[in-house]
Amino acid sequence: MAANMYRVGDYVYFENSSSNPYLIRRIEELNKTANGNVEAKVVCLFRRRDISANLNTLADSNARDFEEESKQPSVSEQQKHQLKHRELFLSRQFESLPATHIRGKCNVTLLNETDVLTGYLEREDCFFYSLVFDPVQKTLLADQGEIRVGSKYQAEIPDKLAEGDSDSRVQEKLETKVWDPNNQLKDPQIDQFLVVARAVGTFARALDCSSSIRQPSLHMSAAAASRDITLFHAMDTLQKNGYDLAKAMSTLVPQGGPVLCRDEMEEWSASEAMLFEEALEKYGKDFNDIRQDFLPWKSLASVVQFYYMWKTTDRYIQQKRLKAAEADSKLKQVYIPTYTKPNPNQISAPGSKPGMNGATGYQKGLSCESCHSAQSQQWYAWGPPNMQCRLCATCWIYWKKYGGLKTPTQLEGATRTGSDAAPRGHMTRQEVQGMSPFTSSAGRAKLLAKNRQTFILQTTKLTRIARRVCQDILQSHRAARRPYASINSNAVKAECMIRLPKAAKGAMKNRPIPRPSLINIVKELALQAPLKLKAPRGAPTPINRNQVNQPRSTSALLGKRPFDNAGGLSLSTNGRPFALGMRAATQSVIKRQKVSQGDAPNPVVFVATKDTRALRKHLTQAETRRAARKPHLPVKIKLPMPPRPLPVPIIPSSTSEPIVLED
Repeated sequence: MAANMYRVGDYVYFENSSSNPYLIRRIEELNKTANGNVEAKVVCLFRRRDISANLNTLADSNARDFEEESKQPSVSEQQKHQLKHRELFLSRQFESLPATHIRGKCNVTLLNETDVLTGYLEREDCFFYSLVFDPVQKTLLADQGEIRVGSKYQAEIPDKLAEGDSDSRVQEKLETKVWDPNNQLKDPQIDQFLVVARAVGTFARALDCSSSIRQPSLHMSAAAASRDITLFHAMDTLQKNGYDLAKAMSTLVPQGGPVLCRDEMEEWSASEAMLFEEALEKYGKDFNDIRQDFLPWKSLASVVQFYYMWKTTDRYIQQKRLKAAEADSKLKQVYIPTYTKPNPNQISAPGSKPGMNGATGYQKGLSCESCHSAQSQQWYAWGPPNMQCRLCATCWIYWKKYGGLKTPTQLEGATRTGSDAAPRGHMTRQEVQGMSPFTSSAGRAKLLAKNRQTFILQTTKLTRIARRVCQDILQSHRAARRPYASINSNAVKAECMIRLPKAAKGAMKNRPIPRPSLINIVKELALQAPLKLKAPRGAPTPINRNQVNQPRSTSALLGKRPFDNAGGLSLSTNGRPFALGMRAATQSVIKRQKVSQGDAPNPVVFVATKDTRALRKHLTQAETRRAARKPHLPVKIKLPMPPRPLPVPIIPSSTSEPIVLED
């Protein structure tokens, strides 16, 4: 019953997604809505996975400094990994969440130098924080409300003096005497002097123009003169004058006029006091934020002094009563029953045996991504769906509570060093484009300047065996068509180790691949690329200065296509027929060479002639698209028949008959 009872101030888990980790929040208010539901106004706390990589680097630097200052014991790499899951970042962000999404309580404390970090790993549902995260500004700052506990905040106690030894320290440098109780004055005399000091303060306020505007009545001026600042000034005057009343009286009223002493309550205007109350409602007693956002023209000491004086006023008592009445009308606690509905990420089949991880839609033999266990009472899907990763029941609870796995994985961005380093074989297109040196001109220049070195990727025997044994899981043909898709190599190797003893008993059967005979291949190649006569060399007409020294076969090298009509007449790129003995561009026997980035020729511009543009108009839309997809194939154009000329009547040049013109 007590475990399911949640009160204001508790740190709780909230679930906003069935697959994501819990949110950690602190309950500030419990409000009942109009439809009867309960909403919780909470303070947001963020994990490391919720902030950017730059802020994570800043958090790592802060953690290293803390370990050096507090002299923490050495921990293993796995413990360092798990400690990152226990670190949170406080924020000033509020949000309202339904109370039915609460999934349990947790404990969050402010980290100090006396804490041992490994102690958080030994306790369940225990977290710590030392930095404050601003979701708007995207910054991490140290918490100003830290408790100064540790060796550097302790007072240095000197050694005890032996009997008969004198204290050689100068007492004036250690402390200042402001009042001597063993003075020659009696208490009635001191009280009379304090009354005179109040009267002088009231008279000084009457002479001051600004004070007469703020306290227009005599009662207000007398009340202001009776504050502690006037009494402190009077007692300090007695101490400085050796408790001589005559000298002290003359000091209170010098030749220039009476001394006016005002505290922060009098110095602040009514509008400034309203701003302070508004800031106090928003930030609480965080005086740094109050000064920075609301009262930047005030000093921090002035804000703190005004706060403690403001607490002695009727305004503070009135607001305190209003808050108490408002708190009585709100809920103080709420009971949330234990959430028992099944998680949608469960992947075990309903009729499967306990401890077996073969579920519908998932490959058999997969182990837990965190603890690498092969048996569990319940399995949960984790990570991208195409990778088919899973977690056991224990690691799933760890993932939901702490936002990570017990051991670092590649999906979490873990990096391998030393002998465990392995090449990253499968990346998304965005990652490949981000790592490509051709994405910027500077990277392209570096690549051209770098020496070319040959590297070979050699497959291990176990990988080659796994490709044959686990063909139903790997699907190598499908993976070859999608090289950017990730492959869960751990799952394939685990299944291979299970199937390998059974596969070793029987011989592997190789599927015969039908191959055509060499004669058929030669005939097919001869039909596709018949041998043509070598054309004489000739200098082409240059279009620009970059094309002067280019041979005629450059068009074939750069993918320029000739146009062939249905009648078999070969046309060049400018629409004119080839001369006798000249070959087309596709008939070139010049060997193609790979052009590197550094040796690439200057750009060549091709200008289509009127004949070429006229030939393009005879292409259909389907033929144009087919030519664009296959630029290496020649294009055949069916030219329309030329129009038949009309018969022209033959007029005789001369005739003997007369010519008759009819009107």
